[in-house]
Amino acid sequence: MENELQEVSPSEVKQLLKDGKKISLIDVREDEEVAEGKIPEAAHIKMGDIPDRLNEIDKNKEHIIICRSGRRSENVAYFLQDQGYKVKNMTGGMLEYNKN
Repeated sequence: MENELQEVSPSEVKQLLKDGKKISLIDVREDEEVAEGKIPEAAHIKMGDIPDRLNEIDKNKEHIIICRSGRRSENVAYFLQDQGYKVKNMTGGMLEYNKN
């Protein structure tokens, strides 16, 4: 049984940013998706690059993983969690984030 993955909603992420909380956001979408706009505070590491760029992800921080709809970020979050990282998946992804 895999450890349950923590989730955070786009509205919660917005609130954290509004409150000035120091949060780590990692956008795992492709370059062309990110070119259409991302959360300014988010780091961009494509899903396929994550395994090679683990050294850029601080194990002592909690990270919120973001994609377009929440599916890819969920996969990445499980992968990172298995590597010992503290992560949450942003449900609904940027589709949901950009609605409000």
